[in-house]
Amino acid sequence: MSFDLQKILESKRALRRDLAARPIAEKLRMLDALRERQLAIRGRTGEPTSHATLHEEPLPYRAKAE
Repeated sequence: MSFDLQKILESKRALRRDLAARPIAEKLRMLDALRERQLAIRGRTGEPTSHATLHEEPLPYRAKAE
């Protein structure tokens, strides 16, 4: 496998230009398709399919006292 950073970066730029040039309706269809894939991966409930998934509680937000 070859690693040509310039070629990779130019490919990314070309893809971004292509996506930016597409009509908004097509972009919305793409988002809908991505959402459907995400739901298929997670299951229709939106929860991960495995119960062994690690869940961490966020740290409480503490504002500085003034």
